Amino acid sequence: MEAELNVTYLSLDGYLEVQKYRYVYFVIMLTVYILIICCNSTIVCLIWIHKNLHEPMYIFIAALLLNSVLFSTVIYPKILTDVLSEKQMISFQACLFQWFIYYSLAASEFLLLAAMAYDRYVSICNPLQYPTIMRKTTIRVFLVSAWLVPACQVAGAVVLYANIKLCHFSLKGLFCNSTIYTLPCVRSVALSIYAVFVLLNIALFPMLFILFTYTRILIISYRSCRNVRRKAAQTCLPHLLVLISFSCFVTYDVIVVRLESDFPKLARLIMTLQMILYHPLFNPIIYGLKMKEISKHLKSLLFHVNSH
Repeated sequence: MEAELNVTYLSLDGYLEVQKYRYVYFVIMLTVYILIICCNSTIVCLIWIHKNLHEPMYIFIAALLLNSVLFSTVIYPKILTDVLSEKQMISFQACLFQWFIYYSLAASEFLLLAAMAYDRYVSICNPLQYPTIMRKTTIRVFLVSAWLVPACQVAGAVVLYANIKLCHFSLKGLFCNSTIYTLPCVRSVALSIYAVFVLLNIALFPMLFILFTYTRILIISYRSCRNVRRKAAQTCLPHLLVLISFSCFVTYDVIVVRLESDFPKLARLIMTLQMILYHPLFNPIIYGLKMKEISKHLKSLLFHVNSH
């Protein structure tokens, strides 16, 4: 759209009547962003403070909630700036950076959920070996891998995309997600193949691993006593709910680029808002209500605050 000092600018056309609803957008987004930071940070702090929550399962939950805060911070400040601006624009370089962080963190969510599934599998199916398998070193390797592996793989796609010639300078979204694939003059075969490779590695394979793991847990729990079944239900159900929720949004994000102009603008806006509003709030609500130990400390904190 503009090319000054070799900087290419893109317009973000996902907003609906932004001039009319500017302050409505701003208040909603700011409120949700504050809620996301407060809800996720509260549970992370509870896990950090209470020693009985210094177990692998809760450490992975804290990592997942921290991931949600980072995920939201990539998106919300830019949206808050855009809705107050006359033009909703972003440089191509900044767009690529946002795209890189967004998908790296989205993939990290799948890998963290996979690590949590493995932790539950060992805890329920091999309880005697649990202390020797889930050591501090193992947890560190899982956490570092969950953030580093996606970042390295998505960085490869950024390198391939950075030098592609653009013929379109308008994104049908609120931020830089899969819609950037509509910008090049010609679709790159190499980039498409690499994107499929990355999608399989950091989304589909972890999801299949999670489903396989929980199926094994379900089979073993069904054959075991009532206490094992209760433990499996209490600890595995929240993870499965989060997985289902996140998988639905990722599926939308993947298929929306295929629908291109056929997808109504209002429907696109609603789905995008659901993706960035609900999911980062869904995680702390699910873990805060469904995980017994976290719920107990959360109720104690709320009671302490109310008593003062």
